[in-house]
Amino acid sequence: MGAVDVIPPARIIVLWLAALFSAYHLVLAAYSIGTPASPWPVVAAMVLYAGVTALSLWPTGAAVMPRWMAVLCLVAGILITVLVLSQLDGQVTNGYATWSVAAVGTLMTIVTVRGRALFGWIGIVVLGVSILAWSDPLRLTTTGWIGSAVWVGVAHALTHALSRASRDTTLFARAELDAAAWHATQEAQLTEGRHRLDNMNRVAGPMLHHIVDLDGVISAEDRRECLHLEGAIRDEIRGRHLLNEDVRTEVLAARRRGIEVTLLDDGGLEDLSARARERIHSRLASQISRSRADRLIVRTGVDSTTAAVTIVGLRVGDDPVAAVLGSEGDGDEVAEWLEIPKDGRER
Repeated sequence: MGAVDVIPPARIIVLWLAALFSAYHLVLAAYSIGTPASPWPVVAAMVLYAGVTALSLWPTGAAVMPRWMAVLCLVAGILITVLVLSQLDGQVTNGYATWSVAAVGTLMTIVTVRGRALFGWIGIVVLGVSILAWSDPLRLTTTGWIGSAVWVGVAHALTHALSRASRDTTLFARAELDAAAWHATQEAQLTEGRHRLDNMNRVAGPMLHHIVDLDGVISAEDRRECLHLEGAIRDEIRGRHLLNEDVRTEVLAARRRGIEVTLLDDGGLEDLSARARERIHSRLASQISRSRADRLIVRTGVDSTTAAVTIVGLRVGDDPVAAVLGSEGDGDEVAEWLEIPKDGRER
């Protein structure tokens, strides 16, 4: 089943009021049906007015009237005016028999409210010219033409004001969303900065305190440990999703064994489930703990449909870039190669 458009209650109330007001003109037409020279053109005008008004007030349509419907209302207004006024004597007072003037004014007001003010004003002008052609200028005041013009003017002003208010509301809502997005970005950056500082303090804090305690005079072993800690801090930046506590521990242990470890997170792990990442981290930590290579390069397989992480172990003198790309230079030897798959099946 297709989606059913929900009509706002306020719009339903306005439509009912417009329908009742339009029906009032038909009541006046029926009441004064004996005044025209012939009632049949008036009856035809009543039927035409009822049909076009019902079409223009149909609740399931868009808020802005289609152009073809505005043209139809304009043509119908002209025909209604001609049908009714042609049966009346323009030199006498016809009372409610000139109901068509107010009726066409109401129809043009509806057209204006539904976003076609140009057609509404054209209809009012044509209505005034028709009255002048039928009788003298005084009839513009006695037949209700001035009131109709005022209604169209008020409708035009209100529609323009509401349209502008709607645009302003949209702009304010968009600005609010942009502000919220900016605030969220700032919060994320602040949180990320705090996270990095916490990691740096956790990794390097003890060594920094140790250096302070020694007044900066540190041993060769302490210098090597500083290099290992520098690599750990670099891992937090370049190997983000490759790391958990077990991987951090094994990477540091590997560096202390003399292995040069490089972690490169090129993306892809963040889309995996927590369980899959836990499996990958466990397998990665296990492989690093067993490695006896001189260099280890660990990178995510962002361009691979099967491998989540690739681990390459190299001997001294090997070209790490060539190994990661899958090619070997003269005398190069790949000591270890492991692909940790996304689906849990080793290859």
